[in-house]
Amino acid sequence: MQKPTQPDGLPARLGLFDAVSIIVGIVVGTSIFRAPPQVFSNVSGPWMGLGLWALGGALSFVGALCYAELATTYPRTGGDYVYLSRAFGRWMGFLFGWAQLTVILTGSIGVMGYAFADYAVPLFALDARWTPWLAAGAVAALTLLNLGGIVFGKAAQNILTVAKVLGLAGIVIAGFLWGDGSWETQQPMSGPGLGLAMVFVLYAYGGWNDAAFVAAEVRHRERNIPLALLLGTAGITVIYLLVNAAYLAGLGFEGVRASSAPAADLMQKTVGPWGGKAISILVMISALGAINGLIFTGARVYAAIGAEHRFFALLGRWSQRVDAPVWSLVAQGVVTLGLIVKVGTESGRNAIDTTLQLVGLNGLPWDDYYGGFNTLVAGTAPVFWLFFLLTGISLFVLRWKDADLPRVFTTPLYPLTPLVFCATCVYMLYSSLTYAGSLSLIGVVPLAVGLPLYWLSRGADPNHTAAKTN
Repeated sequence: MQKPTQPDGLPARLGLFDAVSIIVGIVVGTSIFRAPPQVFSNVSGPWMGLGLWALGGALSFVGALCYAELATTYPRTGGDYVYLSRAFGRWMGFLFGWAQLTVILTGSIGVMGYAFADYAVPLFALDARWTPWLAAGAVAALTLLNLGGIVFGKAAQNILTVAKVLGLAGIVIAGFLWGDGSWETQQPMSGPGLGLAMVFVLYAYGGWNDAAFVAAEVRHRERNIPLALLLGTAGITVIYLLVNAAYLAGLGFEGVRASSAPAADLMQKTVGPWGGKAISILVMISALGAINGLIFTGARVYAAIGAEHRFFALLGRWSQRVDAPVWSLVAQGVVTLGLIVKVGTESGRNAIDTTLQLVGLNGLPWDDYYGGFNTLVAGTAPVFWLFFLLTGISLFVLRWKDADLPRVFTTPLYPLTPLVFCATCVYMLYSSLTYAGSLSLIGVVPLAVGLPLYWLSRGADPNHTAAKTN
């Protein structure tokens, strides 16, 4: 088979630091401030908990090895969209792009928007009714920033990521210097156990693969894409282990298990009352970094699908003036704002329930998932893990389908490595469906709508592959 063409024609303006910054900025969002109590409450001791965080990093590194081969062999804008289209056909790529726009990326942006708002409301003593509107405001502001072009988008990402890492370094220093170092456990394991703990750990590592979406814009991609994926996942693992160790050193094992906000409790204990406010600001910065990274990378996926499917041709248009997929950014922003309002306001939830009842389904169990953050996480996670699994399978398919294609980077220990990655995805898909229950309809219904949409768009000109400019 001939080597796939590179139709993007995009200037390579992202260096290795930019790519690593995107990965760290997206992954290290708010889970490191929320997940540790759930993880340590489901293990029998501190070392077991740290072991699960290390295992999560190792599994992410395994996945990064698989993505490094795919991204360097098919270094086009869109990442998974490109791999799935080539492995399974245009219909699968279309469904992936559609799911990213309606569920996965927009849902993740909305989740981080709510994380920002959940900390902003108490910090500024606002009424809880402001939460969805603060989340929407953060998304709208960063979307407008990225509409200014790649220079503004990557500059904002680098600044937010550096600020985030410096803040986390402050937590680590406080925990180790001023903590009492007591890690003793006084009670047996509680909660459902290791399985649930691993769900929280792997969720905290989610998002490192988004760097593949901007592969065409990375300089010296054959070297920098694998390095960015591997350095990014390794760096995140180190950050997570150090921060969790600092929590344990500062609060003790039982203290972490009992805390709802371990970072805030640690800082208040070690540096005084202002420590809690400092952590709130850090979480908000961390959430903004994740939002910006998701906005920046996500728009590239829709640009790729728009360049190859006439139904979404408008999304494939790049602005030569600012060198950005303007219409993709706008569409992504509009859908995200719609999700935020639908799951975070009473009128939005009522509208969803009414629609489901019109087709003979029951309303969703909103009260079981507190706030917009938990609702969007539960509703969108199954679709995310489904496509993650399909991308892992695509590595096997493409090794067979494009057997004569040169590979700059090959996944070590193939086929064991991708098998481990796929097994992880299967486990997380099952766990996320079990956790979400009927709330998974938030993601499944839009995905199902994508099938007839593809049928309507399949008459697109097969030569319509180059991204348009305006």
